[in-house]
Amino acid sequence: MSRMAKGFVYGFLALVIFIAGIITFTIGWRPFLGPNARTLTDRKFQSTPERLARGKYLAAGCADCHSPHDWSAPGAPITPGMEFAGAVQPYSDLPGKIVAPNLTPDQETGAGNWTDDMLARAIREGIGHDGRALFPQMPYQTLRAFTDEDVASIVVYLRSVPAVHHELPATEIIFPVKYLIRNAPQPLTTPVPAVDPQSDPRQYAEYVTKIQGCGDCHTPTDRGNEVQGMAYAGGTPLLGPWGRASAANLTPDDTGIKSFTEKAFAQAVRLGTVNGQPLSVAMPSAAYKNLSDSDVNAIFSYLRTVRPVKHIVDNTLPPTECKLCRQRHGGGDKN
Repeated sequence: MSRMAKGFVYGFLALVIFIAGIITFTIGWRPFLGPNARTLTDRKFQSTPERLARGKYLAAGCADCHSPHDWSAPGAPITPGMEFAGAVQPYSDLPGKIVAPNLTPDQETGAGNWTDDMLARAIREGIGHDGRALFPQMPYQTLRAFTDEDVASIVVYLRSVPAVHHELPATEIIFPVKYLIRNAPQPLTTPVPAVDPQSDPRQYAEYVTKIQGCGDCHTPTDRGNEVQGMAYAGGTPLLGPWGRASAANLTPDDTGIKSFTEKAFAQAVRLGTVNGQPLSVAMPSAAYKNLSDSDVNAIFSYLRTVRPVKHIVDNTLPPTECKLCRQRHGGGDKN
């Protein structure tokens, strides 16, 4: 081999090693190899009255995204008869068309042919029934906190809802996001035990706050990562058919919920009103209207213990840049 040919080979190998190093220490190899997914099992969750009742209670949040809404009606109610039948997500700032699938047991257009473990893996690990990585608007990184019994209850309940034949388009995520999201899913391979509200009320309060998705909207993110020090501090813009709204500050600061009583907090969560004024329907109060008093109070008690963050979020003001949460929201320039 000539000296020039050797130089070309060595140069090419050096370039390959350099590129491999960049990939390894930046985006990683999952975008090319596919998501990290565990092998499905043949487990089947036994249906019991207790699981059906618990699953119905917990699945109200699932229905909010997985059902079409009448966005022109007060409160944006779910279209009657279409509960859990799937919906194209209405947010206008998503990287493509994101579709929440039909979760009813319809054999052709729904989850009728999915196994119990396919559903459980999608809920907590972000892997669809077809093995693809789910877009993280499906909050599986939060829902991985679901106990084994609670996720079993949700699956059992979804099996019991009426089958709805509802054709939906496929999710279409833009490049390169469609590949980058493959980094997000992580297998759940250890048991997640139940949390006892009597023996450890604070842990239970944290659990309820997490599985109800409070942090998913009320903790701002930047390029997919939570903004440091801004847990539950609000500011996340929510853009859709309701217009523009930003998630409120839920920390126990004067700019947050420090002055809220349990009753005022419950009205905000379950009725979508603060001081008699309606919140944007971007706050899915309909999904929370049947939360028990004990769970609403548990969420409130937990939020009163998080780090207070002075962060003005005012939806009556025009959106401006905020240096704290790195978003644009009303009152952003006051922080």
